Amino acid sequence: MSQVITRTVADGETDIRLDRWFKRHYPWLGHGKLEKLLRTGQVRVDGGRAKASTRLEAGQTVRIPPLGEPPKEDVKPAAPKPPRATPERIAELQAAVLHKDASVLVINKPPGLATQGGTGQSEHLDGLLDHLRFEASERPRLVHRLDKDTSGVLLLARNAAAAAKLAQALRTREARKLYWALVVGLPQQREGKINLALSKLPGAAGERMVADEEDGKTAVTLYRTVETAGRRAAWLAMAPLTGRTHQLRVHSAAMGTPIVGDGKYGGQEAFLTGGISRKLHLHARAIRLPHPDGGVLEVRAPLPAHMAASWDFLGLSIDKDADEWLD
Repeated sequence: MSQVITRTVADGETDIRLDRWFKRHYPWLGHGKLEKLLRTGQVRVDGGRAKASTRLEAGQTVRIPPLGEPPKEDVKPAAPKPPRATPERIAELQAAVLHKDASVLVINKPPGLATQGGTGQSEHLDGLLDHLRFEASERPRLVHRLDKDTSGVLLLARNAAAAAKLAQALRTREARKLYWALVVGLPQQREGKINLALSKLPGAAGERMVADEEDGKTAVTLYRTVETAGRRAAWLAMAPLTGRTHQLRVHSAAMGTPIVGDGKYGGQEAFLTGGISRKLHLHARAIRLPHPDGGVLEVRAPLPAHMAASWDFLGLSIDKDADEWLD
């Protein structure tokens, strides 16, 4: 690229930061180089000076000076394509759609399906998003994630502008999430707040979170006991006020009531005998947050089959009103 050009911001790029817009269109351009071009006025938006944090609007023009061609050594080989999805998996995903409009897609993620790829992950939702495109011109974008074995509400943005607004809401207290969990035993207090800082502990068995009051990051969870099965198990409604990895699983185990099926944090005590599945019993039940196009989006997801079977086996009232937000 050896001459000055002007590009128009596309309809789906409203509210994206200027530096992220450059990262999308010119990934070889380093942030330091972009900052210099901005300081010297060589990059302009609608003819005026701009900052890296400037939010763009559809229809605006961006002046782009000569940037040169991407260095050959920086051109990465194409990532291997994920295995072809089976018709059964595609049908399962499309049937899992809970909400769909022009900007947002919400699915009930099946347990056992990783949100993104990683070591040993041959199949993941990120590699299947083209099958959730429907009539949209763009493939949907992940705006948050769930653990592989956690089921339930998962948000997808259908354009860049919606992705930016949803991500912002998720970073603030504007978004509220509600989870259902089946735990072993009963909490000492039927409801309360868990404030236990967490740190990541790498290891051969994969990422693990540990309590770390000195150097850990703040992690806060509200919980309420909805119903119990004697003293054997309890159904908890949990609302995380922070979004740390494995937060609900570590907090539940720290109370002495590990989530059923969570051997990683609860050991053998996390497994109930006598007809209860060994799968993780943690479900993202509902989410409420501002819709990127205005108003409020609130979506609920029904329990996966293995959790519904456990509720039935233990005599828990699955129709019980347990969607009260823990405000």
